[in-house]
Amino acid sequence: MERVAAVFGSTGLIGNQLLQLLSDNKNYIKVLAYMRKPASNLPVKVSAVELTNDFALPADVDDVYVCIGTTMKKAGSKEAFLKVDFELVQTIAQRAKAAGAKRLLVVSSIGANAESSNFYLRTKGQMEEAVKQYGFTLCGIVRPSLLLGKRDEFRFGEKVGVFFYKVFGFIFVGPLRKYKGIYAVDVAKSMVMLALSSSGTITVESNVLKQMADVYKS
Repeated sequence: MERVAAVFGSTGLIGNQLLQLLSDNKNYIKVLAYMRKPASNLPVKVSAVELTNDFALPADVDDVYVCIGTTMKKAGSKEAFLKVDFELVQTIAQRAKAAGAKRLLVVSSIGANAESSNFYLRTKGQMEEAVKQYGFTLCGIVRPSLLLGKRDEFRFGEKVGVFFYKVFGFIFVGPLRKYKGIYAVDVAKSMVMLALSSSGTITVESNVLKQMADVYKS
């Protein structure tokens, strides 16, 4: 099995981990990292591709990983947030399908719901519904809870959340287990596992992502 992967959002917490995992995985012979700014010291097998407004995917891409996401603070407005977390993700799905990609793996969020009164969760839910419509062999949607790991940028809300998780992590049991924080590398591992072993439309929440990551083999 020799596959070509494309990764969007490769400079983020999950995307950065994905690049290394895909480079190390024997099933992938080439990885394309779509990014706004050039990067150095990319893993073996990974090539940078400039992410422009008119980007296209080559016909040999099999699996497309979408780890795109911003925050309301960084976006500056609901309209700007929608352009990234909904419109750009949908555009990637559309162009991936047009290029002949077989599998789409997308990072969403725990609690995503197209009918939610919360703008963030509603946007994520609407994005999920949009990408399901393209008929990929696999449409894998992952819903991580609080992401753990070292970011290049400072996010105050996440810092508070990580502190709370480390102090009160013991309360996340039973029905609350899916809200327990998860390391970005574990989300990345579960996405690769989905791509290599699944088909259909699948939504996986945080606690199951961790279980998948625990048995990941490259």
